[in-house]
Amino acid sequence: MKKVSLLFGIHMHQPVDNFDEAVKKAVKLSYAPFFETMRNYPQFKFSLHCSGWLLEKIRQEYPKVFQTMQELTQKGSIEWFGGGYYEPVLSCIPSKDRRAQINKLSRYIKKYFNADVKGLWLTERVWESAILSDLLACGIEYVMVDDYHFISNGYDKEQMNGYYLSEDNGEVLKLFPISKKLRYALPFSKIEESLNAVLSCTKESASAAIFFDDAEKFGLWPHTYEWVYEKQWLQKFVEAVLANEHCQTQHYSEYVQENRPLGLAYLNNCSYVEMGEWSLKTPLATAFEALKEKVGDAYFQETGVALIKGGIWKNFFIKYHESNYLHKRMLQLSKGQKSYDKATLDALYRLQTNDAFWHGVFGGFYLPNLRDNAYKYLLQIEKSKHVKDIVIEKMDIEKDGYDELKVRTQNLSFVLSLKNGAQLVEFGALDALFNWQNTIIRREELYHKKILEADESAAQADTNNKIATIHTLKRSVNSDLKAEIIYDSYAKNSFIDHFSTQPFTFENFKNLTFNEVGDFVSGIFTPQKKKFVREGSVCISDSTYPAKLQKRYRFKTDKISLKSKFETQYPQKLFFAKEFNLHFAHPDKVTFNGKNVADGLQEEAMKELVIIDNFTKKVLTFRTNQACDIFAVPLSTISESEQDFEKIVQQISFLFCGSFTTEHTFEINIEVSDV
Repeated sequence: MKKVSLLFGIHMHQPVDNFDEAVKKAVKLSYAPFFETMRNYPQFKFSLHCSGWLLEKIRQEYPKVFQTMQELTQKGSIEWFGGGYYEPVLSCIPSKDRRAQINKLSRYIKKYFNADVKGLWLTERVWESAILSDLLACGIEYVMVDDYHFISNGYDKEQMNGYYLSEDNGEVLKLFPISKKLRYALPFSKIEESLNAVLSCTKESASAAIFFDDAEKFGLWPHTYEWVYEKQWLQKFVEAVLANEHCQTQHYSEYVQENRPLGLAYLNNCSYVEMGEWSLKTPLATAFEALKEKVGDAYFQETGVALIKGGIWKNFFIKYHESNYLHKRMLQLSKGQKSYDKATLDALYRLQTNDAFWHGVFGGFYLPNLRDNAYKYLLQIEKSKHVKDIVIEKMDIEKDGYDELKVRTQNLSFVLSLKNGAQLVEFGALDALFNWQNTIIRREELYHKKILEADESAAQADTNNKIATIHTLKRSVNSDLKAEIIYDSYAKNSFIDHFSTQPFTFENFKNLTFNEVGDFVSGIFTPQKKKFVREGSVCISDSTYPAKLQKRYRFKTDKISLKSKFETQYPQKLFFAKEFNLHFAHPDKVTFNGKNVADGLQEEAMKELVIIDNFTKKVLTFRTNQACDIFAVPLSTISESEQDFEKIVQQISFLFCGSFTTEHTFEINIEVSDV
């Protein structure tokens, strides 16, 4: 029997500026015990990738763990893999930034571990051939993708036990397909089953058992700490591999020197199979699931996998328009980097961290703190562009054919969308580096069906024979969670204009049951002589009445003002509501006119609303030209994480309401001051 070369690799990453307690937990439950275990077996060769931010965090705050990593490197146990320093999806950042981030991490590894980087961990295994030349320019010779990348392109799934060559413009890169079978077996199966999975990778043409996956699977994922360390799965697995005469551990660098490639490969834009499903909009994801079920698992695994595919990673910019806005703002800021100093350039690279842009089984996009961190660096870059006066620019930020109006004062950053009702889509404080407009809509996700149809019992893990992965783990559900599943039909920006024939109330606003008769919520506005204008209508019963809305904004150093004029040929009373949606880091501690919003807030006949934000230490004062009823309610999303379903308050939504007949002029000023 030919010896199997086990190419064992782990990947370590935490989102940039993740909570200290989250990093501490990962170190305690996963990273520290993993390296302590491996320290006892220096003859077990393995590969390691760690994002640069996390490496530096460990070096500064967990020096013992860092020293163990250095020791294992010196003894020849570890082969280091590179990547983007702040873990961006490489295909979604500019070429110049791609090379800079890869080289930054390679230099770090050389400095602290005296190791040359030849292999690269591809963030979320997102492959596009356009990155090939940049990888080679950075000294990268081989890259990890999934066996799914190959199988979905029609390659023989039995020929995944080595590496392939891929070329672009005559330049050649080696691609290693990570085994899905091993990803699902290690460390979740019993030792004998895990070892058999490794040994089954032996073929005449090649004999590589290719494993490269998240280190967090080894202790941080649900129930894995007990399984991997207390029940000594990792120790027993390492010992079993070392004791087996048919198996050897190798570094990828050794394997490529001793073995020829399996052939040439041209791959589609691709990631792992679950990512393709997550990136689809929910109706398509539902149809994708139904199609797989219809053809049957056996057919799908044997043949259908090459024909039935999900989406590509960039679909997240279509699925989540808020992610697209953040991404396109990043691209716009990258273009101006020639004028950036070192700190500002570093802020750009931190902004490119992947986690806030997408969502799968981890919180990602749905975690407000990750988006807050991204906007912190976006606003740091904006702040570096010192302005003495108000600067107004018109540009197509979102690359969708519609212009936005970008406004900078000395202290604030604003962006208005002409496509979305001439509404505010960015409201950033430059000294606090915080974007109050970091809001998202409540949208349908595929896993919501599990919540709505589930009973209210939590599953227990079997930690004696094998354990569930995060893809198969059953999560707890309760009736409160089900009640929170409400979907928004429009973007949750600010300065949104609603019109109705019935009064707006707290209940119909909270439950989205008010009767909308205007077409101004998501309508396109046209700039005309310093105004934004929409010639629209109100539709009442079966009759349509012409209507016109003009919006004129004014800006000062710490202030934004709006004067809007609405005219309609409908002769009877209408009710209006001006909607705002603001994000706060600590929504439970924010006060509205001295009151906590809690489950909701109602104020009658008010011309002033004072919001005190304890996180930014700012006061937002709203003043109107007429007394309004004010309704406010926190809006929460229900998302999926590796642990459970999570209810997360994303923003506080509030209305200024009143009534009028045929014509209405409304003025509102928002002033920002220090507490």
